Amino acid sequence: MDSKLVNHAYDNTDKQTRINPIVDEYAAWIVETRRHLHQYPELSHHEMKTAGYIREQLESMGLVTRSYTGKDVVAYIEGTEAGKTVALRADIDALPIQEETELPFASQNPGVMHACGHDGHTAILLGAARALVNANVPFSGKIKLIFQHAEEVVPGGASELVEAGVLEDVDAIFGLHLWQNVDSGLLETCAGPIMAGSDSFTVKIQGRGGHGSMPHLTIDPIVIASHLVTQLQTVVSRSINPLYPAVISVGQIQSGDTYNIIPDTAQLQGTVRYFHPDVQDEIPPLIERLANGVCTSFGAVSTFEYVKGDPSVVNDSRMNSIVEQVGRKVLGEENVRPAVPSMAGEDFSYYLQRVPGAYFFLGIRNEQVAYSHHHPRFTIDEKMLPVGSKLLAGIALEYLEQQR
Repeated sequence: MDSKLVNHAYDNTDKQTRINPIVDEYAAWIVETRRHLHQYPELSHHEMKTAGYIREQLESMGLVTRSYTGKDVVAYIEGTEAGKTVALRADIDALPIQEETELPFASQNPGVMHACGHDGHTAILLGAARALVNANVPFSGKIKLIFQHAEEVVPGGASELVEAGVLEDVDAIFGLHLWQNVDSGLLETCAGPIMAGSDSFTVKIQGRGGHGSMPHLTIDPIVIASHLVTQLQTVVSRSINPLYPAVISVGQIQSGDTYNIIPDTAQLQGTVRYFHPDVQDEIPPLIERLANGVCTSFGAVSTFEYVKGDPSVVNDSRMNSIVEQVGRKVLGEENVRPAVPSMAGEDFSYYLQRVPGAYFFLGIRNEQVAYSHHHPRFTIDEKMLPVGSKLLAGIALEYLEQQR
């Protein structure tokens, strides 16, 4: 079938009413697509088989595919007339986690798991594409489908695709995240920041090792590291404007080889989360100053490294209103709610720095979905997959309708 939709006599009635029953026809296929992807997860920058599967599905719909990096897949659905181009994005990579769900379609790749919902995101966008191709809904413009690699790492796929030119012909972009923190059947979104910027830091402490029975002859880096972890909690509470949310968390401390030897060195690694760009600039020198001060007070020496990661995800207010409008049509007025911004990070931010758009949460939590993202027992409420397809397809059509 051709990717260029056929213009029929019906026309400007609500396009969502045309899309919804088509998605329902493909609901079982969307679920099976997610389950296939779940069984064969691939790590960031290694999504070759996943990309190949996506290409096969799109080409079976009559769409022409291309890749900007060799790891992503991009295709267009063309309207009946010229117009704007709206992009829909799904991330396709998995995580280095050993799955423990015991599902019949659990990961077949040891140590790799779709533990964040990217298998669902990919199936949702494929479902939206199939519905748009087969619904014969006339529209002006183009819908660009972006299946992005490497969301889970820094540097990731979004920045790579932006640099490669994926947005050069795009006027707006939308994406969703299946969200375990939100009940199934609810859509949450907001204008402005919705997900945090995410940076990382490393502090290396050079002390002087020795026997555990003679600590007075050493400069103990473990004790120093313990003091530093405590002191780091004062950066946000005492040095950052309280109107600007921020989080500093130390997630890793490495030191020593055995129980009775005080080691020479210790290393701390942590993450910084923020919404306001000024906070990103203020925090690194504060951490470095604390590290130097604490280490100096004990006679040790510190070295500091700070890596700026993905910036915060900031929704355009006009694009966010389109998400809310379509969400009400699909889920009902009472099921579209303001989102509480999350301190989790997302490289969708790079797209929103270049073109207006919006990112939103679709709830997947119920009694069976009890484990959070990145947990080895994480799963999703699959009933929300067709809902996601209806939302993405509807949002694209609504955006293009408003540009006429």
